[in-house]
Amino acid sequence: MNEDIKKSMLKTGTSILGIVCTDGVVLAADRQVSAGNIVVGKDFQKIIPINDYLLTAITGSVSDAQFIMRLLSAELRIKEIKNKRRATVKEAASFLSMMTYRSIRSPSMIPSIVGSLIAGVDEDGTANLYSIEPAGGINEVKDYDANFGSGMPYILGLLERGYKQELNVKQGVQLAIEALKSSTQRDMGSGYGIDIYTFTKEGVKKAVSQEIQSVFK
Repeated sequence: MNEDIKKSMLKTGTSILGIVCTDGVVLAADRQVSAGNIVVGKDFQKIIPINDYLLTAITGSVSDAQFIMRLLSAELRIKEIKNKRRATVKEAASFLSMMTYRSIRSPSMIPSIVGSLIAGVDEDGTANLYSIEPAGGINEVKDYDANFGSGMPYILGLLERGYKQELNVKQGVQLAIEALKSSTQRDMGSGYGIDIYTFTKEGVKKAVSQEIQSVFK
C-alpha cells in the first residue's frame, strides 16, 4: 500500500463498525462530515442502502463513495435481471472490491479513496459482513471490524475487550453504541449522531437513530 493511501486514511474523519453475532450482523456509523479541521455536516447518513437486503458503511471521500454505491446498485440490478436471481452478499462485496481497486488505479488529479463495510442478508436468511479497504482488498469479517476511519483505534480498543463469540444481535447493538460513544468522545472527526442497522433472517432493520447534542453548562 503506497504512502498517499496511508496519508489519506489518517485524514479520514469518521467512525464505522460492523459486528458479527450468533444470529446476524450489526452495522453502525456516526454522522459527522469533516473537511480537515472543519465540520461541514452534522447529519450525514454514512450507511448507504444498495438495495433491500444490502447496505454499506463508508469512510473516505463522500462524493466518491456516493458514486461507487450508485454504480454498485445499478450493476447488481442488471446482474439480477440477467441471472434471474439476486446477487449474494459475497458477490456484491467482491464487485465492490473490484470497483474500489480500479478507482484508485485510474489516472486522476484527485484519486478516489473509499473504504467500506458491506453487510447483507442472503436468500437463505444468512447474514454476512465484508470489509473493503481503500486499496481494494476484501476480507470476510468473522468477528468485528472498523475499516480505516479516524475513530478506528478507539472502536477497536473497546471491541477488543467487549466482543464475545456468543454475542447475539441485541447485545451487539448495545456494544456498537458503546463503541461509537467511545470514538465520538475522543475522535475529532466523529460525532453528532449514530445510526445502527441489524441484519438477521427477518431482514434488515434500523435499530438505532440518535442525535448527539453538545450541552454547555
